[in-house]
Amino acid sequence: MGSGIEGLWPVPAEERPVTDTRSVDATLRALLADVLGLGADRAAALTADSGLFGDLPEFDSMAVATVLTEMEDRLDIVIDDSDVDGEIFETYGNLLSFAERKVKG
Repeated sequence: MGSGIEGLWPVPAEERPVTDTRSVDATLRALLADVLGLGADRAAALTADSGLFGDLPEFDSMAVATVLTEMEDRLDIVIDDSDVDGEIFETYGNLLSFAERKVKG
């Protein structure tokens, strides 16, 4: 039998689901900084038109697989193979839009 206080404590930020647009953007930028080794400043400077695959030397085919896996983990989403196409990785804006759609369900 539990003490009845489990639901009274706030859930740590890293355990809360990402649901709003700003949170998805911040999570995605942190993910790219971590996976690609961009650094926080470089990740923060990404715009919707910033090129990713083919433009960032760090963003190669191995990085694509890692980014997708990390997106699933950090955004608490499921990405099916049929969801993925090359257009998603053309720009940061495309990747962000894809992530936001997946989070919203």
